[in-house]
Amino acid sequence: MTETQQKTKCITLKGSAELVKEYLLYGVNSILYQRGIYPPETFEHAEHFGLFVLMSTDEKIKGFLNTVLGQIQEWLIQRKVQKITLVITNVNTKEVLEKWDFKVDYEGQTSNSTSNDNMNNSFPEVGTKDVKTIQKEIREVIRQITGTVSFLPLLDCLCSFDILTYTVPDCGIPKEWDETQPVFIANSQEVQLRSFSTSLHKMDTIVSYKNV
Repeated sequence: MTETQQKTKCITLKGSAELVKEYLLYGVNSILYQRGIYPPETFEHAEHFGLFVLMSTDEKIKGFLNTVLGQIQEWLIQRKVQKITLVITNVNTKEVLEKWDFKVDYEGQTSNSTSNDNMNNSFPEVGTKDVKTIQKEIREVIRQITGTVSFLPLLDCLCSFDILTYTVPDCGIPKEWDETQPVFIANSQEVQLRSFSTSLHKMDTIVSYKNV
């Protein structure tokens, strides 16, 4: 196989950001279903990454996720997002009961980068992994998300969710977005799930929950 043929099999920067966005979309939907944030009848089965996942049919939720994750995808290409957090809150008390942190690392950066401009120039545009290998890794993480219901405490109250995005300074926040403070859970437990890597983006998934 020639070098050109090998490169055509490998992930591009845009393709990598697209896969991370898809992981977040399917991961968030799985969490909303597994944690009972919305009634089970408002979800439907869909096949992604060789897995059957449950996706919300609520148009407001679909629109919200498409908008937020679409912006995150752009920032992933520009290497401006550091972490995405799904926050689950008690509707009545406003207490944060659970949060899912999706931490992003940018791979392949050279060590002599000193500024944002240099950072952008020092990253590769094509990775070293093929899409099938990456999808297999993502599939394993989504399986783990589905399995967390076995140890996470029951959410026996009406809950809502929000998505927080942590970015580098001065990245141009959309005007309709609000700036928020980091959220914390008092007396929390933390479990780290498997990581996956596209060879351009590395994603760590950590769930924190109230220790009752």
